[in-house]
Amino acid sequence: MAEAHQAVGFQFTVTPDGIDLHLSREVLKHIYLSGVTSWIKRAIRFKNGILTGVYPASPSSWLIAVIAIMSTMYARIDPSLGMIDTIKRTLPVRSVMQTQTVLSAILFATGLWLSLILMLRYILKALLSYHAWIFESHGKMSFCTKLWLVRLSNMFSGRRPLLYSFQASLPRLPVPSVDDTITRYLESVRPLLDDEQYNQMEVVANDFKRDEAPKLQKYLILKSWWATNYVSDWWEEYIYLRGRSPIMVNSNFYAMDLLYVIPTHRQAARAGNVVHAMLQYRRKLERGEHAPLRALGVVPMCSYQMERMFNTTRIPGIETDFVQHLSDRKHLVVYHKGRFFKVWLYYGGRHLWPSELETQFQRILDDTTEPQPGELKLAALTAGNRVPWARSRLKYFSQGVNKASLEAIETSAFFLTLDDEAHGYDPDKLRSLDLYAKSLLHGKCYDRWFDKSFTLIAYKNGKLGVNAEHSWADAPIVGHMWEYVLATDCFHLGYTEEGHCKGDINKGLPPTAKLQWDIPLECQEVIEDSYMVAKEIADDVDFHGCLFDEFGKGLIKKSRTSPDAFIQLALQLAQFRDKGEFCLTYEASMTRMFREGRTETVRSCTIESTAFVRAIAQRLDLFRKAADKHQNMYRLAMTGSGIDRHLFCLYIMSKYLNIDSPFLKQVLSEPWRLSTSQTPQQQLNMVDINKFPRYVGAGGGFGPVADDGYGVSYIIVGENLITFHISSKFSSPETDSYRFGQNIRQAMLDILDRLKGLYRLHTTFSCSVTLHYFQNG
Repeated sequence: MAEAHQAVGFQFTVTPDGIDLHLSREVLKHIYLSGVTSWIKRAIRFKNGILTGVYPASPSSWLIAVIAIMSTMYARIDPSLGMIDTIKRTLPVRSVMQTQTVLSAILFATGLWLSLILMLRYILKALLSYHAWIFESHGKMSFCTKLWLVRLSNMFSGRRPLLYSFQASLPRLPVPSVDDTITRYLESVRPLLDDEQYNQMEVVANDFKRDEAPKLQKYLILKSWWATNYVSDWWEEYIYLRGRSPIMVNSNFYAMDLLYVIPTHRQAARAGNVVHAMLQYRRKLERGEHAPLRALGVVPMCSYQMERMFNTTRIPGIETDFVQHLSDRKHLVVYHKGRFFKVWLYYGGRHLWPSELETQFQRILDDTTEPQPGELKLAALTAGNRVPWARSRLKYFSQGVNKASLEAIETSAFFLTLDDEAHGYDPDKLRSLDLYAKSLLHGKCYDRWFDKSFTLIAYKNGKLGVNAEHSWADAPIVGHMWEYVLATDCFHLGYTEEGHCKGDINKGLPPTAKLQWDIPLECQEVIEDSYMVAKEIADDVDFHGCLFDEFGKGLIKKSRTSPDAFIQLALQLAQFRDKGEFCLTYEASMTRMFREGRTETVRSCTIESTAFVRAIAQRLDLFRKAADKHQNMYRLAMTGSGIDRHLFCLYIMSKYLNIDSPFLKQVLSEPWRLSTSQTPQQQLNMVDINKFPRYVGAGGGFGPVADDGYGVSYIIVGENLITFHISSKFSSPETDSYRFGQNIRQAMLDILDRLKGLYRLHTTFSCSVTLHYFQNG
């Protein structure tokens, strides 16, 4: 093939006259350009690393410090109080006295400059540890908070921070006191237990607080001093990586495309634009050039989770998995109709243009070869139980072509599926959103590589979606990337009138490489077993997508209520109407105001919310109490005073110390029959949804946490739309996702109807609610 010859940099032929060497100038040119690009990238990373390392100062401030010290020296003033002379005497190099003096002054100035940087970071960390502002309502800001805002704004008024500029200045997650955690826990379970059950729980909790807790708490505090975050490493390991059940549905989550718009119906073109946009995002990420997220535009959020977005794979193990993160991978792997293809992302030292990527993807779509034996359902290994996959990986994929092909997948930048189905929201088709969500969540159980940090899915009608592995990061991180990609695709890259990617077609691109496999029959049986396990899980997922457009956050805000609290109370009302009882409810809250923070649990089923639900027709004043209680619980979770992460870490510590705690066992065995989360929206503000109301995302979702419960993800879209993603299991006679969706819709309408007579609908908004929108959309 001509393309194969173009990929060879040189050839030689042995003749009687010696060796005849033939060089390919084109290939050598690409090698040269690739090397230049690599060195430029290293230089930019080095520069940005210095800028991040000295923040909130700047490199130029070092020069100012040196000049200032040198000026005082020439004025015969010693600002060092003799330290410069001491440095001069200890210098090992003996040279001209003037040179020694200059060198000593530079060393002193550098030390002084570094000391000032450390002092500024300490001040910044102290300022960021102030959280009283979260609990203050709009219009009632205290003098301390005003002073805090002015001081914090002054510190940020200098140069533009990079993505990781604030990392060293973020405070550590504090360890709550055992008394506070136990008190909040007992309060959270009170509405779920009768008097006898509650009294028993109170006795067990008090026994734990008196006997086991003091020792466990001391060790946990010791860990909090040593580790960057006392929760996150254990959370990743014990909640995600040590789980031996399938991660498909049970752990992975998904994100949908734009709700109403399909920029092009050409599958290869849409994939080409979006992959190119992802490469642009990755380049800025690797250089640390993304702007850090800041609540209210002031308080920085931890960016640690973003580091492993690309070039990352979850590797299966017998007892525990581990996350493999590499740097600067130059290819991706594409799955289409049972075949795996390796596609290079660089050409001549640059990213492939969208038109070039479209060409490569179209070649794959036009390829008519059949899958090799065992190749069609190979990815089902990542969808089934972890132990069979780990053993198969060691036995069948540790050498030869299988090892090379698996390595190509696991070291790729990310995974792309060119799906042979068409999905997306269509108001004229019943359950179109439901089928779209199920396809993103599990597909056919063998056409997504569930171990990759994320799988990009491109449907044949041009619609897109993402399936993300959960251990490396939480949904807001994927949402940040996804917002950037969709906005870049539609408003920066665009398409031709025929729906193709813009730009010239490069016919000299090297061909895509089809991965080769030699999968024995024994391995094929394991693949089939994993597929059957995964298929049973997938077939059991009952999903319903609900677009609530009767009203949105605009009207809710006019009732002087947090939209999130409003929705959570509606979920409690829907749950009560659905099952006739209340249940332990999980709502995810972020803790990214702390270094390496991830999430905390807000226990949304409270004494106040249950009282409101029971008396909704008679006592509207209970709504305000329930909403205020929810907001306060959320604020406590955000500021490190939650319940569940503390108890979780105490439980892990008890296992390390071989301490048996009936209280902790009972707490961690309680099922979350209603698990909820708000999907992030408008983190980047790259699209004005007031000007382009149809360019809004549909959000994302996840599978049910409990066999007899519901998983509910919701997204507040603009001012007039809220989407709900509801999941449950067909095998449970107690649940029905469609019925629960209708209950949510009716609960929303009922609560608003009751509120209309209680409050004058005027616009007001608390700063804490604004913060909640910033983090969750």
